[in-house]
Amino acid sequence: MPGKVVSQEEWIVARKELLEKEKAATRAAAEFKSQLQNDFPMVKLNKEYTLEGPNGKITLSELFEGRKQLVVYHFMLAPDEESGCAGCSFLADNLPSSLDHLKARNTTLVLVSRAPIARIEKFKKSMGWTFPWYSSFGSDFNYDFHVTLDESIAPPEYNYKKSPASVKGERPGMSVFLKESNEVFHTYSSYARGLDHLLTTYGLLDLTPLGRQDTKMNSWKLHGTYTAEDIKGSTQ
Repeated sequence: MPGKVVSQEEWIVARKELLEKEKAATRAAAEFKSQLQNDFPMVKLNKEYTLEGPNGKITLSELFEGRKQLVVYHFMLAPDEESGCAGCSFLADNLPSSLDHLKARNTTLVLVSRAPIARIEKFKKSMGWTFPWYSSFGSDFNYDFHVTLDESIAPPEYNYKKSPASVKGERPGMSVFLKESNEVFHTYSSYARGLDHLLTTYGLLDLTPLGRQDTKMNSWKLHGTYTAEDIKGSTQ
């Protein structure tokens, strides 16, 4: 049992003390979002990226679908892989079941991977996902936004730090773009633990006594591949 057992009165005292820290964390998060939305610079893209979707070639500018904002999740699926990594798949399971709410706020959400579109479509179908997903195979997109590391193509950098040349391959990330008067601007990118706020499963687990329970013996799996032993309820 992770915490001690106390009376209701003692619990209320402890909860009020924790509430102050909770409010401070909320205020800090609000300050971060305020700076990001009101006082953070952006970079104009001078390169037009061409990707591929199920209906053929499409530019990054066209991915906006006429909206002002574009959110891209860089999903780890390499050209020679048949299925995505468990971590990115876990995150994808946490994305909104309906994208209408984002669209109603002038925002388009897509996934991008370096695998060819045929492999993306096959894996996407096997997972039962419906969100838009495009291939950046053959373009500089993944390298320019530091989610594919290969020193022979670009200096390896991840999460705003130089990476060892020995580190190669795909990495998870998220990038945000704004479109104004047919010009596209890069406004934000986040990697590694910076993606945690996308995970509603973590948000729920963080409020429980046992927390995230991330151990080598209890790693995330593709949904539908958990065994009965993995998901059975405790009998204790």
